[in-house]
Amino acid sequence: PDNNSNSFARESHIDVMAAKAGIDPLEFRLKNLTDEKMKAVLKAAADKFGYTPAKAPSGRGFGVALGSDVGVPVALIAEVQVDKQTGSVQVKRVVCAQDLGLVINPEGAILQVEGCITMGLGYALTEDIHFKGGEVVDLSFGTYELPRFSWVPQIETVLIEASDQPSKGGGEPAIVIMGGVIANAIHDATGARVRQLPMTPERIKQAMA
Repeated sequence: PDNNSNSFARESHIDVMAAKAGIDPLEFRLKNLTDEKMKAVLKAAADKFGYTPAKAPSGRGFGVALGSDVGVPVALIAEVQVDKQTGSVQVKRVVCAQDLGLVINPEGAILQVEGCITMGLGYALTEDIHFKGGEVVDLSFGTYELPRFSWVPQIETVLIEASDQPSKGGGEPAIVIMGGVIANAIHDATGARVRQLPMTPERIKQAMA
C-alpha cells in the first residue's frame, strides 16, 4: 500500500538525519516533534521497551518509527537479529503504543495491533510480486510467502488512556510503519540501509555489500 511505502521512506530518511547529526534516533524525534500526542505515544513505547539511547548504528538491532492512520498516532520500537551471512532477518520483539481515543474493548484493540504487526512482517520482508512477459509469476503461496507463526515476535501493546476523546479505528495504524521500523532496526544492526520493500535476504546482502 502507498501509505506503507511513504512511511517506509519517511522513517528511513529521519533515521539517516539522526545518524548524520550523531543523535540517538528516538531522542532526535523527541527533539523535533511538535505534536504532543505523537510525543506521548513515542515516550510510552520507549518506556515499555526499556529503551536506552545510543547513536545508530549501535549493533543492537533496535528500530524506531512513527506514523498515523485515520487520525491515530502510533509508535513502534522493534528489535531484530540479522544473519550477516544469509541476509535473513528475525524480528524478535515489537512494542507498539497508540492513541485510539476512548477504547471500548481493550482486548479487541490489542488483537488488532497484533494482527497489524504480523501482517506487516510480510509487507516488510517477503511479499513481493514478480512479472515475466507482462504476466504475474507468483500464482501460489509457494513463491508468494506470507508470515508464518514461527516469524511472530514478542508483541507488547500500550493503549494510551484518552477516555475523554472519541473512539478511533485501530485496524490499520500499526501496519503502516512496520517497514520503516524494521528497516531502521536492520540499519542499527548492520549499518546497511535497505531502500526497497520487501527487504528480502538478497536485498539486505546487497545493501551490506
